[in-house]
Amino acid sequence: MTTQTVIHTRDVARDMARIYCKLSPMGIESLARLLQPVKISKGEMLMHEGEVCKNMYYVHRGMVRQFYYKNGKDVTEHFSFEGRICFCIESFLKQEPSKLMVEALEPSLVYALPYEALHVAMMQNSEIELFYRKVLEHALISSQEHADSQRFENAGERYARLLHTHREIVLRAPMLHVASFLQMTPETLSRVRSAYNKEHSRD
Repeated sequence: MTTQTVIHTRDVARDMARIYCKLSPMGIESLARLLQPVKISKGEMLMHEGEVCKNMYYVHRGMVRQFYYKNGKDVTEHFSFEGRICFCIESFLKQEPSKLMVEALEPSLVYALPYEALHVAMMQNSEIELFYRKVLEHALISSQEHADSQRFENAGERYARLLHTHREIVLRAPMLHVASFLQMTPETLSRVRSAYNKEHSRD
């Protein structure tokens, strides 16, 4: 890495520590050394079906989505934008091929945290181990909250929740993918958005 890249990865590591887990200056340096910048264009695949997820990706700029195909349909499972980490959890933990794919929805700059290097660092530094655990906790809680929303909330409630918790997704992601994420047809999402806007325009 160039000196400028090293300085920038240190800044990115500080951002990650603020979001996921407080780290000492030494812990930030250890995390920064793991980060590998990756630039991807809109529409470019960061990961294909059948590949092993060998990296966690921290989104520094842009937006990506995880998706899969079911009965020939494209199903969006997760969005990640600035300040979020994206990875296929089961494939990453097991180091086995994934059925999920990752696509850039915008020109994006992400930072890879390689599986092997991360696990070596965890053995040497308890702060990195704690950071890793906090990232996993965050990912699992987010996944559970989304699953509970699909199970227990109606279409309008799911849309309102997404607006409240992750407005960036509604503002930036194609509505086709947002509808898929919310387990709706695009037509249902259009009706839900119209009803929501009418109701809140009276507020």
